[in-house]
Amino acid sequence: MSVLMIILSFLSCTDAQMAKIGGLGNEASVKCWSGGQVIYDGMSTGKVQSEADSDGYFFKDKASGKLMEVSGDCVITYEP
Repeated sequence: MSVLMIILSFLSCTDAQMAKIGGLGNEASVKCWSGGQVIYDGMSTGKVQSEADSDGYFFKDKASGKLMEVSGDCVITYEP
C-alpha cells in the first residue's frame, strides 16, 4: 500500500517539483548582486540550502571547498 502512495504522490507533482527532486545533489551556479554589483559568482558542490526566515543561502563552494553564506539578490541555476 505504501508503494502505491509514493507513486501517486510523484504523479501529482508539478514539473518544477519534479525538477527540484531530481536536482538534489547536483551542482548549481550561484550568482548574487548587491547594489547592482556582482558580489558572488561561482558553483556549489551540491544543493544550495536557504536560511530559515532570511534571504540568505549556504553551500559548499566548488573551487575553494569552503562553506559559503550569501544573501541578497541571487540566481541559483542547477546543472542537469
